[in-house]
Amino acid sequence: MADGSTSIIIIKVTRLNGKSFTVNALYIEAIESLPDTTITFTTGKKIVVREKEEEITQAIIQFYRAVNVLGFRHDVEGIGYEE
Repeated sequence: MADGSTSIIIIKVTRLNGKSFTVNALYIEAIESLPDTTITFTTGKKIVVREKEEEITQAIIQFYRAVNVLGFRHDVEGIGYEE
C-alpha cells in the first residue's frame, strides 16, 4: 500500500547477517534476550534478530494499537483499565 499503512500491520526485524524481513505480531509468543534477541513464534520456530527486546515490544504495542486489539488506543498513552 502506497500510503504506508502496511508498516502498521507487520514488524520489521533484521537477522544477525543484516537481512531485513517482516513478521506478524499476532504470531509472536515470546521475546527473550539470551543475550541476542530471540523471537519465538506460536509455531515453535525461533529467530535471532539484531533489534533489542524493548524495540520489538514497542513495535508490538504499536501494532496492537493500529488494529485496536485489547482496547489499545492511538490517541492516549498509558491508559489504565477502567472499571
